[in-house]
Amino acid sequence: MTKVETSKFAVVAKLTASPGNRDAMIDALQLALDNAEAEDGTLVYLLHEDTTDENVVWFYELYVDRDAHAAHVASAGFKALGPALRPFLDGRPETTYLQPVGGKGL
Repeated sequence: MTKVETSKFAVVAKLTASPGNRDAMIDALQLALDNAEAEDGTLVYLLHEDTTDENVVWFYELYVDRDAHAAHVASAGFKALGPALRPFLDGRPETTYLQPVGGKGL
């Protein structure tokens, strides 16, 4: 594989709901999905249910660059997520930052 030099920036985030609250948390996350729709620098913003843990959801996010990610987390919609999710979360979200280097869709 030839490594691709790109400015794109990716994030994987794991959110764990308190027991029995994953569906309610997913409903609350609609705010995040709606917010991302209006962001020009957000290329992919996908919410996934974990197939092995009934309390976990995952986000895969792809941005045109780090600045687009910074704009995303500074947005009013993103800032509103904390209060909306607080009743359903079991701990803090786990976030991993990634630099894409190759593959379909890059």
